Amino acid sequence: MRRLLPSLLFALALPALAQQPPGLQPVPEPPPPPPGYQPDPALEPQVTILRRGEDQVEEYRINGRLYMIKVTPPHGVSYYLIDDKGDGRMTRQEPLDSGLRVPMWVIGTF
Repeated sequence: MRRLLPSLLFALALPALAQQPPGLQPVPEPPPPPPGYQPDPALEPQVTILRRGEDQVEEYRINGRLYMIKVTPPHGVSYYLIDDKGDGRMTRQEPLDSGLRVPMWVIGTF
């Protein structure tokens, strides 16, 4: 009985939650780009998706230069390897570094 009462109250309140408040207006269309604007296709990243074992690897390139790798394991959180110095190596420049770039996980997204 204790479980049934909250379920019934929620079921009765559900139609009230589904109604939209009056006076809402649709979102206007975005403005057109300024005259003479031409997007530069060389600035668009090229993404190559590969399978290595069970992992999905996404390689991001601009002008043919690899600058970021996203690795998505089948079980777990994706991590990124980033070329900070632009030399094509995904390494850290610290004295005791083993040569691998430390993975970075996205903690929260909005």
